Amino acid sequence: MPKAYVFTRYGGPETEALVDVDRPRPGPGQILIAVRAAGVNPVDWKLRTGFRRPGESGEPVFPVVFGSEASGVVEEAGEGVTGFAAGDAVFGNTVAGGYAQYALLPAAVTAHKPATVPFTDAATLPVAAATAYDGLRQLGLPAGATVLVTGAGGGVGAAVLQIARAFGLRAVGVASEGKKDFVEGLGAVHVPSGPGWAERARAAAGAADGVYDLVGGEVLKEAADLAADRTKLITAGAPESDVEALGGARVRRARTAAVLDALADLVVRGALDPHVTAAFPLERAAEALRTVEDGHARGKVVIEVAA
Repeated sequence: MPKAYVFTRYGGPETEALVDVDRPRPGPGQILIAVRAAGVNPVDWKLRTGFRRPGESGEPVFPVVFGSEASGVVEEAGEGVTGFAAGDAVFGNTVAGGYAQYALLPAAVTAHKPATVPFTDAATLPVAAATAYDGLRQLGLPAGATVLVTGAGGGVGAAVLQIARAFGLRAVGVASEGKKDFVEGLGAVHVPSGPGWAERARAAAGAADGVYDLVGGEVLKEAADLAADRTKLITAGAPESDVEALGGARVRRARTAAVLDALADLVVRGALDPHVTAAFPLERAAEALRTVEDGHARGKVVIEVAA
């Protein structure tokens, strides 16, 4: 039987297991893929603890397969699916987990993988990079404008900095001193995080034309004071109520294949590097998840699945 890495109840790492599962069957509008790679994201372990994404309701059916994004080869298309055929290399968001030998993808949020983009890179685009892209499109800043990014050293932040540059924006990234070279290597102005960061950011950039927050809490409040226009303040790091109270908004996710196509094009053109720094086989999924959960990851972590 196919293997999948799951959590069997809410809790810590003790709830995780590599188990045998039935091979999924695609429903209407879905695609079954043989997984080649799955992205590992902080939301994966957060869901194991009982975290709910905004708008989610109902209880999950355990065991729950980890993972929100995957790439692989089409095995079968469900009713009503057009444009995909068995053998196509694709990537997208998952219906019910991606740390597995087989996964279901919604056709509406699945894109064809360019031949020059590795499966490992493609598997990292639907969550962090797509969040970055959607937020910058939402800000709608003109070329030459300045965008301030808090939490710039993480997976989403690194994508924001690169995509901002591709959009012709000047990016100012707030991150730890240890990530200075990383942030500057992505073409951004680095501002050290920690006490006094807002003053340092104002000295570096003045009032920002747009603010993309990835931290929340007090950092979001301080960042709001740096926005020239509070309607150009967005967050992916705080609840909607927190940012609306400051005059801003949550990042609105498009969740479309068109966004994935645009991201793949940026990778092909060399404007976006997913920065995959670690890859683990499915049998070592626990190590991959701990790398992200313990905060030790620099760049993106992926799980590779043998053909």
